[in-house]
Amino acid sequence: MKFVVRLFPEVMVKSKSVRQRFTRLLETNVRNVLKRVDEQVKVRNLWDRLEVSAPGNGLAKRAALIDALSHIPGIANFSPCDDLPWQSLDEIATQVAAYWAPRIGNRSFCVRVRRMQQCTTSSLDIERYVGGRLNELCPEARVQLKQPELTVRLDVDKEKFALLHEQYPGLGGFPLASQEDVMVLLSGGYDSAVAAWQLIKRGSRVHYCFFNIGGPDHQSGVQRIACHLWQKYGSSHRVKFVAVPFEPVVNAIVEQVDPGQMGVVFKRLMMKVAGRMADRQKIDALVTGEAVGQVASQTLTNLRIIDAATDHIILRPLIAADKQEIIDLGKRIGTASMSESLPEYCSVISRSPTVRAVRSRIEAEEAKIDPALLDAAVRNAMTMDLRDLAAAEQGPRAEPEIVASLPPDAVVVDIRSPEEQEAQPLVLAVAVESIPFFQLERRFPTLAADRNYYLYCDRGVMSRLHALLLTERGFANVKVYRP
Repeated sequence: MKFVVRLFPEVMVKSKSVRQRFTRLLETNVRNVLKRVDEQVKVRNLWDRLEVSAPGNGLAKRAALIDALSHIPGIANFSPCDDLPWQSLDEIATQVAAYWAPRIGNRSFCVRVRRMQQCTTSSLDIERYVGGRLNELCPEARVQLKQPELTVRLDVDKEKFALLHEQYPGLGGFPLASQEDVMVLLSGGYDSAVAAWQLIKRGSRVHYCFFNIGGPDHQSGVQRIACHLWQKYGSSHRVKFVAVPFEPVVNAIVEQVDPGQMGVVFKRLMMKVAGRMADRQKIDALVTGEAVGQVASQTLTNLRIIDAATDHIILRPLIAADKQEIIDLGKRIGTASMSESLPEYCSVISRSPTVRAVRSRIEAEEAKIDPALLDAAVRNAMTMDLRDLAAAEQGPRAEPEIVASLPPDAVVVDIRSPEEQEAQPLVLAVAVESIPFFQLERRFPTLAADRNYYLYCDRGVMSRLHALLLTERGFANVKVYRP
């Protein structure tokens, strides 16, 4: 089987040297990805297009190749094709009609020909001849040159021509690694995953930095998102996943920083640590999923103060996007369903947040945080190859027990943020203990060991993750309360 692959238009208009570099990169990327489908795949670089060929005609292999090609950055579109010989226009028309006449039916169509350099017959003559033959054989159809329902495409050379079948859309953008590497701050929410995809599509090799304040199950969920993005859109290159233990820093922020300033201070400290992690990979740019005005820390005033925390350029590809647009794009690229099951911890570390922070006050609040905490976070960060994460076999994990009713001696632990607890106090007929999620791992061991504890949060997601964390720490007296 064979495919003709068209380059993204922005690649085609580059200067000769840049275009050569981009097409060579795309050729290599396509080969690296498709060899996972079939080791015998061959890729030819023909300057204005690529030709991909693989032995056999199995439907399963064809579907796998189509799926892989549709997710490789730098491809405008591609078509399966047949290479056929010709010596006369009648021979071309006869072979084209054998394939297309049964498929046209009563629909509108046109014929488009790309003539190779060695072909002396004009494209217009071939189009007219083939179109006339199809018009004779399909009396209910009609020729329509603008916006036809079907387009019959041919690539004609001197002694053979490629009869292109249906056309599939490519991902577009630039070939991977045609732009510099970036590091995405991946939280597990809709926004950062979509932002990562935007940079992959634009040709950057994307590495991931995850700030863990939710335990191993939260990290596992975020790793799944990173693995999906890499396997689907960027598997032609090696990328890193960095996990930074950030819970001690969050505890210090909550205990020492003025509540209204916490959100901005938290983001600045993340940028400082992310910048140090990026330096290890020799990366100049950080990427976030922030959109202007979406939350309090994302006003222009606050973003400017956050930017000042690092010398690295901070890219925000979603800066003007609406939330629903981001969610819709997350569904399209396959990350939304995973993001739905994970809480965005970053969004809950604030109480009555300021929307117009003052830099001097933010820096004064930030100075309360011991720099040794940031040094420890950097020192204890784990850097992993996404290939290893994707290949690792993860066995089933025991799910915590979830209950809707409580025994009289139950103790419910409200793990919501202080702001949420103040806004909607939890009033029950049993004992209620207030321990925000970012203090839970530290404070839970101090609770009486002979009682059963039922973790509570609004959606039941965060309580489940932390119940798993405590169970893995050896506590058997933890359940989830989900009324």
